[in-house]
Amino acid sequence: MLGSNLLNYALGVFSNDIGIDLGTANTLVFVRGRGIVLSEPSIVAIDRNTKKVIAVGKDAKSMIGKTPENIQIVRPLKDGVIADFDVTQEMLKYFIKKVHEDTAITKLLKPRPRIIVGVPSGITTVEKRAVIDAAKQAGAREVFLIAEPMAAAIGAGLPIQLPGGNMIVDIGGGTSEIAVISLSGLVLSTSIRLAGDEMNSAIIQHLKRAHHILIGEQTAEKIKVKLGSAYPTERDDQEMEIRGRDMTGMPRSAVIKGGEIREALEDVVSNIVNAVRTALEKTPPELAADIVERGIVLAGGGSLLYGLDKRLREETDLPVYYCDEPLTAVAKGIGISLDDIELIKKVSFD
Repeated sequence: MLGSNLLNYALGVFSNDIGIDLGTANTLVFVRGRGIVLSEPSIVAIDRNTKKVIAVGKDAKSMIGKTPENIQIVRPLKDGVIADFDVTQEMLKYFIKKVHEDTAITKLLKPRPRIIVGVPSGITTVEKRAVIDAAKQAGAREVFLIAEPMAAAIGAGLPIQLPGGNMIVDIGGGTSEIAVISLSGLVLSTSIRLAGDEMNSAIIQHLKRAHHILIGEQTAEKIKVKLGSAYPTERDDQEMEIRGRDMTGMPRSAVIKGGEIREALEDVVSNIVNAVRTALEKTPPELAADIVERGIVLAGGGSLLYGLDKRLREETDLPVYYCDEPLTAVAKGIGISLDDIELIKKVSFD
């Protein structure tokens, strides 16, 4: 018994508590006392024959579209939740090992950190269990789950523990999270599986229909960043040359304009805007009054679509602004929670 207690003590002392923003597109890891130490794509390369992991994160992403038949590129998360349990487990193992210092003691004792994982607010009980099991199988000694909009609000510095309405819109790769928070609780939350990845898909499909040219996800992402917008702006007249292949498989190029990309993104953008409007309509009057004064806070990489803040401002007639670091707000919020066990207990999922 004493030996078991000593081992558990050692595992706790020599393991760094970590927070994981387990995103569809990217995974960020926050280590207590060190901040965000890792930000890599949620991608794994696997040997089809041996089923062994060849590469994870940035190394795996660099292989997209360039692999031989025996190598499979896997995105283990879809719409913010686990789609492939085994691959997610291997990815988490890799990230946990990578963030722990390669010291003699960590070689002797396998790190078993306490982990907080950010998940969509609309996650099901089965999906929650999958995340917890994957984290434990990957080496966690204790796992807490926190809703991504709650983590984003904490990371954005909103006064979530006070009585008063705080509205956060967190648009990631797989999901858009809209929440109204007061007294450390989600008074109202909506999770729609339309976000950055769907924007990329919309661009791919548009170019296939309008220009008969096929492009990959990475090219679509570049187009979104350079030409994409949610509101008529000077970008409508900007041009970009793209390269892909036509329907016969031959390489070809085309020139596209910002205006057509804005139109291609309209369905996804309008659905996100409508979800925000619906959430506002369902917000209790007293909290709605607070939001009129405080405005809507945007977080997440998908929220950086050019002109989205202006579009939301016009559609809701409310102040709309970005938090200081939209890309890392969720990871920062999870990291802040690591230092406050009572806050973890208040804001974590059951």
